[in-house]
Amino acid sequence: MKALFTLGLSEAAERLARGEITSEALTASCIRRIAAVEPRVQAWEWLDDTRALRLARSVDERRRAVREGGNAGAVDIALLPERGSLSGIPIGVKDIIETAGIRTGMGSPIYGEYVPRRDAPLLDRLAASGAFVLGKTVATEFAFMVPGKTRNPWNPDHSPGGSSSGSAAAVASGMVPGAIGTQTTGSVIRPAAYCGVVGYKPDKGLVSTEGMLPFSTTLDQPGVFARSVADAGLLASWLTQADGVISRQITELRSAPSVIALNSPVWHKADPAMRQRFAADLAAVRAGGATVTERELPPAFDDGFRAHRTIMLYEAARASKVVRQHHGLHLSRFLREALEEGDGIADEDYRRALVLRERLIESLGEFLDDRHEAILTPPTTGEAPALESTGDPAFCTLWSLCGVPAITIPTGFGPQRLPLGLQIVGRAGESNHLLGVAAWCESRMGFKGMLARV
Repeated sequence: MKALFTLGLSEAAERLARGEITSEALTASCIRRIAAVEPRVQAWEWLDDTRALRLARSVDERRRAVREGGNAGAVDIALLPERGSLSGIPIGVKDIIETAGIRTGMGSPIYGEYVPRRDAPLLDRLAASGAFVLGKTVATEFAFMVPGKTRNPWNPDHSPGGSSSGSAAAVASGMVPGAIGTQTTGSVIRPAAYCGVVGYKPDKGLVSTEGMLPFSTTLDQPGVFARSVADAGLLASWLTQADGVISRQITELRSAPSVIALNSPVWHKADPAMRQRFAADLAAVRAGGATVTERELPPAFDDGFRAHRTIMLYEAARASKVVRQHHGLHLSRFLREALEEGDGIADEDYRRALVLRERLIESLGEFLDDRHEAILTPPTTGEAPALESTGDPAFCTLWSLCGVPAITIPTGFGPQRLPLGLQIVGRAGESNHLLGVAAWCESRMGFKGMLARV
C-alpha cells in the first residue's frame, strides 16, 4: 500500500470522505515525509507538528460524530462526496499571506516577529472547505526575485524558482498535497514548472488579495500548486470570492481543443532543451487530435514587458515606502535598487503603462478569437537554474500583465534530469474552461501525479 503522503488532493479527499483513512493518519504521514526530506529541500518557514495533528484529530472527531448521527452542526462534513470538500486536508501557505496567530515573515527579517490577528480572506475560504493550514512555506524576499533557502527537490544544487519557492517544492516532494502561492510576474507558473508540478493562476480578481503582502496591486494574483490539473482546480475552486466560478470536479474536454502555439515575443530566450520539449508537446497534442495553429502576437505586445515593469516597480516602491524609511538597511541590495528604480518612475509613465495594459487586454481577447480555446507556450526558458537565481519569468510576464488565467503542467525532463513543462493560457473570464483544456493536454503527457525523487 502506498504511503499516504503520495496521495493527490482529490484522492485524499475521496478516501477521507469514504472513511478509508483519517485526517490524523494523512497529516502524520506528511509530517514524517517533511522530517525525512526537509533538511534537503528547506521548503518551510513555519511548521508546528503538534498543532497540525490537533487540527486533524478535531476533523476526525467531527466526522465520527456525523456518522454516528450525534452532531447536526457538522452537517457540512456529511456532504463530503457531493460538495468536493477538502475537510481534513493539510495545505501549505506562502509566507506572505496573513495567518491569524501564526508568524508571517514576508521573506524578510523585517517581519520576523509579525503575527497577524486575522486570516487573509482567501484563507477564510480555505477554512470553509474543511482544509487547514499545515504550515507557512518559504517566500523570497518581499515576494520578489532574491533567492530564499529552498532547494529544488529534483536536485538541491538548483533553484525551485520564485517567489512561491516553498509552496512548489513542498508539493513536488510530497510534503503536502496542495499549496497556495502568489504571482506578480511568474511566481506560480515558474516554480511549478521547475519543480515538476501543476501551477495554476486563475483570472485576476477571482481570488481575494486582501491580507497578502502588496507588491503591485494591479498585478498581484494568488494561485495554487498541486500534482494534477484536477487537484489544482479543486483547491482553487474553494478560494474564489464567489462560489461556483471554478468547478469542484475538473474533467478533460470531451473533444480535442483548438489552440494557438505561441513562440513569440521572447522565444529567443528559450534554450535548446525547452525548444525541443515544446515541439514534442505540440506533437503530442496534435497526435491527440487538437487543432494547433502557430501564430505570433501583434507587435504591440513587445511593449508589454516594459509596461509590466513600470507598473510593478512604481506600485512596489510606493507600497514599501514606510517600510524602507524605517528598515531600509534590512533589504537586499537587489530589492533596494529595484524599488529605487520604481521611485524614479514618473506618474505620467505609470499612467501610460496602465493605458497600454488595458489595450493589450483587449487585443489579447481579439487574438484568442472564438476559434481558439487557449494559447500553448513554454512556462520557462528551460530547466531550473543554479541557486543564485530564481529564473527568468519572461514567458509569464504578459499573462500576468493582462490578468488572464494560466496553468503549467509537467511534460518531461531536460538534459540535467530536471522537469520541463507546458504553459496553457486562457481567455479572460474562462478560468474554469482553461482547466478542462489543461486536463485534456495533461492526459496526453503522462506526468500526472509525479513526485520528486528526493
